[in-house]
Amino acid sequence: MKLAIMQPYFFPYIGYFQLAKAVDKFVFYDDVGYIKNGWINRNRILINGEAHYITVYLKGASASKLINEVELIDNRSKLRKTILNAYCKAPYFKKVWPLIEKILEFETDKISELAEYSVIQTCNYFRVDTKFEFSSKDYGQSADLKKERRLIAICNINGAQEYINPIGGIGLYDKKTFMDEQISLSFLKTGSVVYNQFDNPFIGNLSIVDVMMFNSRYEISKMLDFYVLE
Repeated sequence: MKLAIMQPYFFPYIGYFQLAKAVDKFVFYDDVGYIKNGWINRNRILINGEAHYITVYLKGASASKLINEVELIDNRSKLRKTILNAYCKAPYFKKVWPLIEKILEFETDKISELAEYSVIQTCNYFRVDTKFEFSSKDYGQSADLKKERRLIAICNINGAQEYINPIGGIGLYDKKTFMDEQISLSFLKTGSVVYNQFDNPFIGNLSIVDVMMFNSRYEISKMLDFYVLE
């Protein structure tokens, strides 16, 4: 089994979905400390040819709270208008907009649940059949373990022989530590994903919303395999 464990992100970039497709099971790491100014409650979209943040407002968010404890302040009607105005003329708007609305209308007061829902529903749109679980609900017994030890424990619970992490973790996790537990550790590096964005110079690493607005499901399915494991 191949396994990935990641904090839930709101409408993340395509590399997040490449990671989800690359594994058999994806665990949302939602009972660890909230990361301020990260990607849990925000991402970037294209507005007038430039990258702009879309942000879900939060109530009392801090590193002293777990991600699944952080409540949102509901500004989703504003986000809806922003995304609508930015992409209403995009080639795949009519096909993608019902998905965007469904996600933004999801009833919850927790940012973790909204972010997780954005990922799961988008994967359903891509027909990615990876199984999703939640560290808080499914692996609470390992919550007292720190850093690599908890990741390894979750791998062992699942009998996972391979753990895949985004390339950003290459300086955090040691392959030998995992190999000592008979687990192969690899890091996913996204390839150069480029596509037309109206008539603007291309801006990469935007939210998956941008990718969906300008590309067909078939084109995106190919993009999801455009990575290397190191």
